[in-house]
Amino acid sequence: MGAQGNMTMILHDYWRSSAAYRVRIGLNLKGLDFDSVSHDLRTGEQALPSYRKLAPQGLVPAIEQEGQVLTQSLAILEWLDETYPEPAFLPPDPVGRARVRARAYTVAMDIHPVNNLRILKALKADFGAEQPAIDAWVRRWIGDGFVALEAMAGEGAYLSGDTPGLADICLVPQWYNAERFALDTAPYPRLAAIVATATAHPAFAAAHPSRHPDATD
Repeated sequence: MGAQGNMTMILHDYWRSSAAYRVRIGLNLKGLDFDSVSHDLRTGEQALPSYRKLAPQGLVPAIEQEGQVLTQSLAILEWLDETYPEPAFLPPDPVGRARVRARAYTVAMDIHPVNNLRILKALKADFGAEQPAIDAWVRRWIGDGFVALEAMAGEGAYLSGDTPGLADICLVPQWYNAERFALDTAPYPRLAAIVATATAHPAFAAAHPSRHPDATD
């Protein structure tokens, strides 16, 4: 992708983090070059003091550019959209923007947080949950969210409308998680069609975890 900015960004990343996956998609859609610095969430690298100086929560992603550090994937994506307006992640009208944000937030604020790796680790370590129960937990909350998203999806080719935007940037990584945890996605044909369209887009394809240089089995 060709850079539009004056300085290459540094993305603090993990190949299978869905929040980092969102930002990779967003950077690709904007045609921005970036360098990826990985932090292995499985071994707790994100909690090291050196990284917490940048990102006090000890979470990925974080973006560095020209001495500034930004955290939280949706905040980063909205900053990208304001700084590099084309192509836009949100529709031009207030109602359209609110609807796209609602779809994006359904994933980023309702589905994803209860299925985050640190939550799944806590279920096991603090409550003695075994892996089948953890997997069922993940499927439950993704499924509940997808029921709502299926009803919220409009008529466009994408969840954001006629062009890919913020809602699709959130949906595609969550769909990847759904498949990882063997959720039956047959009840969500509209979402499946949207994901198929989005994943064929070069910006989404290039951001896929399997394409990440640090991807493992």
